[in-house]
Amino acid sequence: MAPKKEQFHIFELPNGLRLVSSQAASDVDYFGVTVNAGARDEASDRFGLAHFVEHTIFKGTLHRRACHINQRMESVGGELNAFTTKEETTVYTISPRGNLSRAVELVADLLENSQFPDGELDKEREVVADEIDSYLDQPSEAVFDDFEDMIFRGSQLGHNILGTNEALAGFSSQVCRGFITDHYTAPRMVAFYRGRLAPARVEALVRRYFSDFRSHSPAVDRVTPTVNEPEHIVRSISSHQAHCVIGARVGSLHSADRTALGLVCNILGGPGMNSRLNVELREKRGLVYSVESSLNLMSDCGLMTVYFGCDPDDSSRCVEIVSRQLHEIATHPLTARQLQAAKQQYLGQLVVASDNNEQMALNSARSILHYGRVAPSSEVRDRILALTADDLLAAAAQIVPSRCSRLTLSQ
Repeated sequence: MAPKKEQFHIFELPNGLRLVSSQAASDVDYFGVTVNAGARDEASDRFGLAHFVEHTIFKGTLHRRACHINQRMESVGGELNAFTTKEETTVYTISPRGNLSRAVELVADLLENSQFPDGELDKEREVVADEIDSYLDQPSEAVFDDFEDMIFRGSQLGHNILGTNEALAGFSSQVCRGFITDHYTAPRMVAFYRGRLAPARVEALVRRYFSDFRSHSPAVDRVTPTVNEPEHIVRSISSHQAHCVIGARVGSLHSADRTALGLVCNILGGPGMNSRLNVELREKRGLVYSVESSLNLMSDCGLMTVYFGCDPDDSSRCVEIVSRQLHEIATHPLTARQLQAAKQQYLGQLVVASDNNEQMALNSARSILHYGRVAPSSEVRDRILALTADDLLAAAAQIVPSRCSRLTLSQ
């Protein structure tokens, strides 16, 4: 959600690349590019490639060695970052005001001219392999990917973003460069900026460094996963704690009920200590250290989940309480007072979140990528305030216990 009176300026280069810029009273500039390409765009024999490319894009270009890339932003006190999701890859910089030209030129060089030297790939393979092993050692994290694999089994979404050690071995310089050539094209990119500079100055820099990017872009080839029957699976692990995810398929980023789903998720297990699940599982009974609900909406489908970690002996009881709350929110409408309180809390959390300039910059790019615009705060507020108790019942009906799958990692 954009703050009150926020202005987002959007323009498109002739090659199809779009820029969204916004001004903020900050001495820090945020600039980067989000690419409409992620883990679900990998071939079935190359799972983990999008993430590996994101790691190794910093290892050398036609114009720079890895050490020069590492120094380019850090030498002025800035940062160079990147991350990969199932549908997107983002490369971005954070730097003190006055270094935007350096940032724009560097990001353009990385996205267009990365060469993936063999020696650097071999070193980074070890780093990513360690990341995979470390991730598997954290069941509170791994359970989410395992759950997604279960829900989206048989589809492009049904695999871990990190891939496997076996697949890593086949990621050559040619393979990595091929992924860049196929997916890192101007029409699939959104550049973003947030800082003090006027939009015209940002636009001029983006024109200078991004105008030569490839305009030819193969169509995004994604197949919406079929809806699988609910499953309840328990897997044995060596851990003193049980980790459980319960959830179900919901609508996408474009679903009419996405606002209602967001509010339902917040009521159930949002960041507030007064969320229903936190009150029932932790405050009243002391059964869990943490419990949360999350909503992951993608371009053509979505997933709402509840996670908790507890003593293995309490796992069944916690599942029963969560199921009861899922049933409750889907069958018992909120009173007028409850609904008003839930809306006000949600709106307040969005206002607080809008004070984070880094997240605002990243969110603006994703909004342009999927909606072609950034919704003003007044529009978001109106959508939330317009929700009725029946809207929430309809949204919550998608996550009643009979529709939910469950994965438990326990002793």
